Amino acid sequence: MKFRIKQLLVCTFFIIAISCKKEAKEIVITANNYHNAVDQLTAVMVHDIFPPPVASRIFAYSNIAAYEVMCQESSEYKTLANQVTELKPVPKAGNKENINFKLAALVAYLDVGKELIFSEDRIITYRDSLYNSWENLDKDTFEASKNHGLLIAKHIKDWIATDNYKETRTMPKFTVNSEDPSRWQPTPPDYMDGIEPHWNKIRPFVIDSASQFIPEEHPKFSLEKDSDFYNELLEVYNVGKEIKKGGDGSEEIAIAQFWDCNPYVSTHKGHLMFATKKITPGAHWMGICKIVCKKDQANFEKSIYAYTKTSMAIADGFISAWDEKYRSNLIRPETLINQYVDENWTPLLQTPPFPEYTSAHSVISGAAAISLASIFGDNFSFDDDTELVYGLPVRHFSSFSQASNEAAISRLYGGIHYRTATQTGLTQGRNLGKFVVEHLDMEVNN
Repeated sequence: MKFRIKQLLVCTFFIIAISCKKEAKEIVITANNYHNAVDQLTAVMVHDIFPPPVASRIFAYSNIAAYEVMCQESSEYKTLANQVTELKPVPKAGNKENINFKLAALVAYLDVGKELIFSEDRIITYRDSLYNSWENLDKDTFEASKNHGLLIAKHIKDWIATDNYKETRTMPKFTVNSEDPSRWQPTPPDYMDGIEPHWNKIRPFVIDSASQFIPEEHPKFSLEKDSDFYNELLEVYNVGKEIKKGGDGSEEIAIAQFWDCNPYVSTHKGHLMFATKKITPGAHWMGICKIVCKKDQANFEKSIYAYTKTSMAIADGFISAWDEKYRSNLIRPETLINQYVDENWTPLLQTPPFPEYTSAHSVISGAAAISLASIFGDNFSFDDDTELVYGLPVRHFSSFSQASNEAAISRLYGGIHYRTATQTGLTQGRNLGKFVVEHLDMEVNN
């Protein structure tokens, strides 16, 4: 009798255990979860006011961390190890059956992103809210997935530590040459030092070196009335005056404001000074990536692939553009126009604090467009609502190349670049983007 009771108790225990296991709901992770994580990191970068090159580094590393987790389970995508500069193979999962790789990818993304921004508490709060929701569904899967995500994140963070970023934090400030009229000078209203003068020393992701895509030289500096350079200077002045006549309804003004993407715009009114914080150019293209992924109904894996490939092209684009900026060290139109043409003239957009040539926004827009076109096709139309949060209307584009063309010309309309900087920058970025696309082997069936 006792034996039968013992058997009955054992059977009852297993039935209860199996029932409890069945009641543990599966953790479902979708592409929208990843889009939301990217948006969250972007919002923190806006809050922390990261300059465009630094922001591009944060996006690239965070996406790579998620990608490396994702492709361990995927049959469609290959690891970036031994493809991206100095990235060694990441640790493999011990028991794949216990791991939700999508969850682990999000964990890796947030953990790496958290390490690269200032306001860690904002990411931690967001992360913990996700942790609580996941843990309540399936604790065993959550713990195994989280631990694997953190393991990959540590591997990526160890790699990040060798990219020379920390070393550039202690390098000297950029020295302004006030004796040479062609050289960059700090611009109104804050006359800030040139930012990130040593960014060309940051380790690239795919390109061979910062100087691999040196653009053609800008027209030789000259203030002679018939010189090519002076004609470009007058074009900036005249275009600025002309589009302001059209008022706020001007299409050129709309284009300039839409692609401004200045993370810190300082406004001075008498004794009052306040700043407006916005997304960077790279963040705008990450926003476009989200829009396109959603329209394409891209799944979790394809979305991470698109973000990762594009963010690396953008990051290398900034390294290339910054290399040229501090090599050519060209003066901005605003400075020369105020000195030699019209002391009261102001550009439509606030001139950012670094040398003029080439236009970095043009470079990274060209690179991002090539990357996205390689995934979705160039003739992919989309409605760009990235700037709605800043009170700017949606703009429609029939292709990525059209969007990059508009981003480039916006710098001339805004009064912050000469035409050559926008056109040459766009070519520079497209050439770089093609190199990235051709040298990355990320798709299994490619």
